[in-house]
Amino acid sequence: MLEQSVKTDIVVVGGGLAGVCAAVAAARLGQTVALVQNRPVLGGNSSSEVRVWVCGATGHGVNRYARETGIMGELFVENQYRNMEGNPYYWDLVVLETVRAEPNIQLFLNTDVHEVEADGPEDDRSISAVIGWMMGSERRIRFEGGVVLDCTGDGLVGFLAGAKYRIGREAKAEFNEDWAPEIADDITLGSTILFYSKDAGRPIKYVPPSFAKDITQTSIPVRRVIRSGDSGCHYWWIEWGGELDTVNENERIRDELWSVIYGIWDYIKNSGQFDADNMTLEWVGSLPGKREYRRFIGDYMLNQNDVVAQRPFDDRVAFGGWSIDLHPPQGMYAAESGSKHFHADGNYSIPFRSLYSANVSNLLFAGRNISASHVAFGTTRVMATCAVIGEAAGTGAALCAQKGVTPRALQAEHMGELQQTLLRQDASVIGLRNADPQDLARTASVEASSTLTLAHWPLCGTGSAAYAHTLEKPVGILVPVDPRLDGVELLVDAEEETELVVEVWETGRAENYIPHRFVSRHSCRVARGGQQWAAVDLSGSPIPPVPCNVFLVVRENPQLRLRSGDGLIFGLLGFDYHGDLPFEELPADSQRVTLWRMGPYNRKAMCVRLSPGTQAYAADKTVDGYVRPYGGPHLWMSEAVREGREEWLRLEWPSAVGVREIHLTFNDDVNEDLINLHHHTTPFSIMPELVKDCRIEVLTDGGWTVLERLQDNRKRKRIVVLPAVVAASALRVVVESTNGSPFAQVIEVRVYG
Repeated sequence: MLEQSVKTDIVVVGGGLAGVCAAVAAARLGQTVALVQNRPVLGGNSSSEVRVWVCGATGHGVNRYARETGIMGELFVENQYRNMEGNPYYWDLVVLETVRAEPNIQLFLNTDVHEVEADGPEDDRSISAVIGWMMGSERRIRFEGGVVLDCTGDGLVGFLAGAKYRIGREAKAEFNEDWAPEIADDITLGSTILFYSKDAGRPIKYVPPSFAKDITQTSIPVRRVIRSGDSGCHYWWIEWGGELDTVNENERIRDELWSVIYGIWDYIKNSGQFDADNMTLEWVGSLPGKREYRRFIGDYMLNQNDVVAQRPFDDRVAFGGWSIDLHPPQGMYAAESGSKHFHADGNYSIPFRSLYSANVSNLLFAGRNISASHVAFGTTRVMATCAVIGEAAGTGAALCAQKGVTPRALQAEHMGELQQTLLRQDASVIGLRNADPQDLARTASVEASSTLTLAHWPLCGTGSAAYAHTLEKPVGILVPVDPRLDGVELLVDAEEETELVVEVWETGRAENYIPHRFVSRHSCRVARGGQQWAAVDLSGSPIPPVPCNVFLVVRENPQLRLRSGDGLIFGLLGFDYHGDLPFEELPADSQRVTLWRMGPYNRKAMCVRLSPGTQAYAADKTVDGYVRPYGGPHLWMSEAVREGREEWLRLEWPSAVGVREIHLTFNDDVNEDLINLHHHTTPFSIMPELVKDCRIEVLTDGGWTVLERLQDNRKRKRIVVLPAVVAASALRVVVESTNGSPFAQVIEVRVYG
């Protein structure tokens, strides 16, 4: 047997998306990392071994501008380019190559950690090493690092180190959570095995194995949806084990899930109730995808009230937005629905204090094992959220290693630096702005070749008004106001003379995109006729004279149709209302965010004229500190690109500065819900809003000089490092082409010497 010792700055155990993002984040900050994974592939439940699709803050279209950025965002966008069809093996490669691209990471696959060396009293322990066994190579490997991250999902490393943890559901009284049981118990969410089917093009018989369950003797055919053409994500409800110990009873749970899957397929193939003669099983999972086990105790336990209130923690480092998604303990045999959901009004924040152990001084954790109550865990557990938590924890670990401090000390003494480091890496954090004193762009004046103002959209010859939407129900229009809105004109068709009524609503929180507080009501007369501009005077509305989003509600009127055209204007959204009650009469606890859906307005720009136009897309938005929408879109957008004309963004300083590194963040439309596997398909491989070709120029004594050309770009964040410092009084980003958008769009420019 070979004994091996590996010493790195940081040890990350667990190669799911949380562990991958933690390892990559730390490595990019210059720390050496050992990434230890007990399976032959990375990705955890998202891998080809389990095939759960990656859910996150978008809630699959519920939340607006919610898709994750940072490392998880890179994975989404790269997978979309390589793997639009959702092949699970190609997804494996996207994740693997992201890790292999980092020279500071040593990757150990098929390595199962089963020992932890930790010292100290119960309330102040420290991990000195974790020890694993590499299957196939018969190697016993000792991993040593100053900081350890438990990203195992089940929390094995922390458990072996003596970290405090919980399993099961807290009592309602502990955190005053409405969705918690009256009495604490050991109930968890169960595990799932998925299957794939396909049409073989010819009759295929199916002889069920002896252990296949006769599901007609269960409640499954009555309580659950079964269709012959469905597979994969449609069968997420094949869940069991919530009343058992999902780790100690893992094999029993697997066998029960197998018996049901093969029984469901017998029912589909041989009951005569389905058109399934040519269908065959293509793949059946062999690993139960676990949802829940240990949850560690940190310096703060996130709870239901934090999520619902969208509490803006001072130490926020990541966000989520999936619903609080809890399942009945009986899983697939339950009489009630397979899940129940509660959606907050928008995305919520996750504090750094929930990512490190309360009693093991050098232990951080990320994924479904963070410090959260069972109810809050119902939303933090989904994989894209686990991934952004991983990036935050890995970034924190890197700073701990650099400074020689514990995570608790980092939170107390260096929180601002951690948050600013996350922003510099384009990580998923809400409502924080760049305050990096070394960023030279913050001191520059900024101008652009042109700016979209929405004073008139569509412009002549650059758009259309091809779609007409009858106002059977209210329609919402999200408008970026900057600095004021005196009036709006909408393009409408009227079957007869009538009245157009528009209400102004505030969105409440800057990260929310639904009507929250009524401001004012306005109207105008509309003559009979098609495609006419109806002007509504809003000058008397007490809209705050500051940059913000305003939600305009166009009230129902079956005599009117609103016009929209193909294309997307980032920051301008249309919504259908889907509630049974008038939305202004909804109870306070209604899940309002689920009732306003983009539906027919998805990627269709509303035809509007804003008076006096908006400055929300002005050039200086690229240095205002925000890299995500927050009370406005926060990017520069040119007018529609015209043939033969290049659009440019220019930064200028009073005197020459030394330029060595340039960070460009392009718009990849975080409102678009991307997916890694097969839940849905997005019809383009590259986000159309992304800049495709551009050149970076600097102004020196000799005039404008091209420093770099970016060609065939398909990424959101690009960092250009020059071989030497260049003295320049101005810098210009010249956009030569996009990937399909009629606008040049840049979210942020940073410049470092």
